[in-house]
Amino acid sequence: MAVIFEPTKALLDVPTHYCPGCTHGIIHRLVGEALEELGILDRTVGVAPVGCAVLAYDYFACDMHEAAHGRAPAVATGIKRALPDNIVFTYQGDGDLAAIGTAEIVHAAARGEKITTIFVNNAIYGMTGGQMAPTTLPGQVTETSPYGRNIETQGYPVRVSEMISTLDGAVYVERVSVDTPGNVFKAKKAIKKAFELQTKGAGFTMVEVLSICPTNWGLSPVEALKWLRDNMIPYYPLGVKKDTIGEVK
Repeated sequence: MAVIFEPTKALLDVPTHYCPGCTHGIIHRLVGEALEELGILDRTVGVAPVGCAVLAYDYFACDMHEAAHGRAPAVATGIKRALPDNIVFTYQGDGDLAAIGTAEIVHAAARGEKITTIFVNNAIYGMTGGQMAPTTLPGQVTETSPYGRNIETQGYPVRVSEMISTLDGAVYVERVSVDTPGNVFKAKKAIKKAFELQTKGAGFTMVEVLSICPTNWGLSPVEALKWLRDNMIPYYPLGVKKDTIGEVK
């Protein structure tokens, strides 16, 4: 019988700790497929964050390194400079990257570090109980904004991809989503391109992935996907924010 589908060898065959409906699992698979298809799995080093993906080192079948909260880009910088022939990536949530880790991601991109960042944006702090994050939408209810985010007192959400795209060291920045099969395919293409550019010696690459958090949003997975489409995508438009390379040769 012909094999028409099989798991990627870049992920270990183990149960994950993610909540039902969480899209981290989809994003993990897309990263794994990209690494396997590019033939770079055996020389890849991933850096896990503090947050929902803190246990990513248990799931990816490549060398993994744990970083302190928000410091994944700094750790990845050290690994890449010490091992320039390796492919190095960070996998970070919005609480990790856009709050305590803002300086690290901004300066890694500004320096043009030859690393790839997978930035998962679900507009909330997931692991620690659903507090307001830098990416929480105006009016969005969280544990620390029970009446909705008030822009007068709590400011506006940070559009990270747009911010990073202004930095000269960033060569490729794209925002994608995994809310529909079509968008999953587009997300896979973007992630693969980000890694492929790193194999070519390009500068900093980042893919932001809009994701859902049914548990902390208080919605079913189906409702959460609709909420993402109706609320997150209008505020965080999908698409390429910067591409100085174009088609990868």
